[in-house]
Amino acid sequence: MSDPLIIAGKEFSSRLMVGTGRHRTNEEMVESIEASGAQIITVAIRRLDLDNPAEKNILDYFDWDKYQILPNTAGSKTAEEAVFTAHLAREVTGSDWIKLEVIPHAEYLLPDPIGTFEAAKTLVDEGFTVLPYIHADPVLALRLESIGCATVMPLGSAIGSGQGLQTLDEIKLIIRQSHVPVVVDAGLGVPSEAATSLEAGADAVLVNTAIAQAEDPKLMGEAFKLGVQAGRMAYNAGRIANRLAGVPSSPTEGVASATGS
Repeated sequence: MSDPLIIAGKEFSSRLMVGTGRHRTNEEMVESIEASGAQIITVAIRRLDLDNPAEKNILDYFDWDKYQILPNTAGSKTAEEAVFTAHLAREVTGSDWIKLEVIPHAEYLLPDPIGTFEAAKTLVDEGFTVLPYIHADPVLALRLESIGCATVMPLGSAIGSGQGLQTLDEIKLIIRQSHVPVVVDAGLGVPSEAATSLEAGADAVLVNTAIAQAEDPKLMGEAFKLGVQAGRMAYNAGRIANRLAGVPSSPTEGVASATGS
């Protein structure tokens, strides 16, 4: 891996993270995630049926030697609920990685900045590798980095909305100041928006609904893989400057005039 994504000392060749929610079937889920090339998979621990160990759940559909599991605290409305869910996730998965979500209102699914900070501080102190989902707030992102979060994960727009990058200017500010990976999480609808995120300097994106609810999830998973790759390549290549006026693409010196003079 000549250009790996590094989170908490672990290297990944893919800069696309994917979720396991909202898939129509488990078979579509597995196929689309395989096609995406993703190596980090999020799982909502509170939505697993852990009372019946004989019944197959999402955890049973993947070879976790091939993937980094990223349990999330989806469904937690308070910092206390999120910390409890993180402890449960560690017991169930054996992983200290946690995607932190504190979302008090189900109708618009925006993260609670105060609850997120409080839960993050507790979990970092307890040895978790914390990847917090936040609004595109540069001040909060810097505070979370300062207490030891492994990434910051600003939203592009509301979860599952498909509205794309409504917060790109704020995300660019977060990218400019951050010394941990910036992962654009939530709201992306098409691969071009993932490419734009990477072109702007984001280290990765996390996509769920745009793949899970596509007419062809497997094809969309592959499309997002290519979009992320193209965006990262463009960022590394270095784009041309924006100019107010056009610049000729052909040389203007030594060009014969129409009069021959």
